[in-house]
Amino acid sequence: METLTLERVHLGAMVSHARSEAPNECCGVLAGRNGRVERVRPVANADRSPYTFRMDPHELLRAYQEADAEGLEVVGYYHSHPATPAVPSRTDVARAADPFAVYVIVSLASEPPEVRAYRIADGGYRELELRVR
Repeated sequence: METLTLERVHLGAMVSHARSEAPNECCGVLAGRNGRVERVRPVANADRSPYTFRMDPHELLRAYQEADAEGLEVVGYYHSHPATPAVPSRTDVARAADPFAVYVIVSLASEPPEVRAYRIADGGYRELELRVR
């Protein structure tokens, strides 16, 4: 099984962002190298919705520029599900544009929040191992 590795501080940053934006979904960029997250970058949800997210294009561009300036690559993205499980929705699957990216979902439907990682491609998804150090 493919693995995404991140530090506990990264997990905490995503959960904190999800809680601060609730009841709306939050979203952001994961930068790093070789399947390892080294930076979590929140991005504004232009939809401002509890059901969908769309990353603000200007902030998304800045996130890519910041990663590049730090010698990192964008390894994936994260968003929250304020009231549903950490499983890709039909909308998540339909809007996933990068089949090589990792998509992390933070669900606030349980306590503690559930966090899971996926590859989404060809109208489906498969779960990855999420290793927190």
